Amino acid sequence: MTINRRTLLAGAATGLAAGLISRTARATGSYDPGASDKEIRIGQFGPLSGPVSSFGVLANAMDAYFRMVNEQGGINGRKITFINYDDAYSPPKSVEAARRLVEGDEVLFIAGAMGTPGNIAVQKYMNARKVPHLFLAAAAGKLSDPANNPWTMVSGTTYEVEGAVIGRHISSAFPDAKIAVLYQNDDAGKATLTGLKGGLAARASQIISELSYATGDPTIDSQIVQMKVSGADVVSLITIPRMASQALQKMAALNWKPQVYLGSGNSSTRSSLKPAGFENAQGVLAATTRQDPGNPLWAVQRGMQDYLAFLDRYVPNADHADDLYAIGYTIAATTSHVIRSCGDDLTRANVLRQATNLSNFAAPLLVPGISMSTTPTDYVPIKKFQLMRFRGNAYEKLGDLLSVS
Repeated sequence: MTINRRTLLAGAATGLAAGLISRTARATGSYDPGASDKEIRIGQFGPLSGPVSSFGVLANAMDAYFRMVNEQGGINGRKITFINYDDAYSPPKSVEAARRLVEGDEVLFIAGAMGTPGNIAVQKYMNARKVPHLFLAAAAGKLSDPANNPWTMVSGTTYEVEGAVIGRHISSAFPDAKIAVLYQNDDAGKATLTGLKGGLAARASQIISELSYATGDPTIDSQIVQMKVSGADVVSLITIPRMASQALQKMAALNWKPQVYLGSGNSSTRSSLKPAGFENAQGVLAATTRQDPGNPLWAVQRGMQDYLAFLDRYVPNADHADDLYAIGYTIAATTSHVIRSCGDDLTRANVLRQATNLSNFAAPLLVPGISMSTTPTDYVPIKKFQLMRFRGNAYEKLGDLLSVS
């Protein structure tokens, strides 16, 4: 093909015009604090120190993801500035961090903030300021309540939905069960318990032992003894990983073998089952939405391979089996998807609009078949779960996806 001077000039003129249009579009973009032609500032807070500082690796994963995005040219030509603060899992410090991010750093929005108590503490402030408070690493239903707090949304499901799914499965698989429940006596534990009873429906009366513990309790041995004495043959553990491990160990010591159900927050092979001893976790059932990086079951998934390559390059010292890195990765990817969807309209209202109009978004590391969907009146992105059963030293899939409907 022959290219003459006229063709070159025409091409140059077209390119120049396109460049001018692009620059004009960028110059006339809509911006709120935290966004410009070159930058988008995103805030986050969570426990980088204190009793649950291990959760801080979630923020490390988000930071690494945005570094990767920036190396690749940013999003729509803009680099991400990720600013996160330590709240030591203390709600007053969460409020302080949120104010600093919004009023001092002037972030466009907050994403991936960790912890139910802290996020509840800042919710009123964020909504009064009309700053998006999105994809939170927390799951209380009140954090996805568009009627009362339209600027706040969780990253996956809610405790109530998860509890309901487990309750429905117990009701179906063990209709004559005598049920014992151990729950953490806080917003998260109570919300999951409410969902569990809703899922059990008429069979909620089959709960014959309902016990709680406080986060500061050293052990839950006495509760497990009481649950065994009750005669229960199905147990729902609504606990943090440490207490789930203790419960499984104590059941083994008592030679008590009920069917145990765990949830997404305490079913980690690395954090819950390995410390309990794999021999004490055989047959445990868990409802999950994400692929566990430590499980060979997911090794062939392209998304998992991409994730592990990401860790090797951007977080080389990361423990591949720590699923908190995976959660941070998924949240950062979802946040990036929303920003990309905003185009040049980088206002807080449009960020919220895009986040509340997700349509079957297959975020990385979700179990195949599970996706994220939201509407302006439905702020719970994930409503399906995969039931898993622990065998040997890993979970295996059990049946089709579960949902509350």
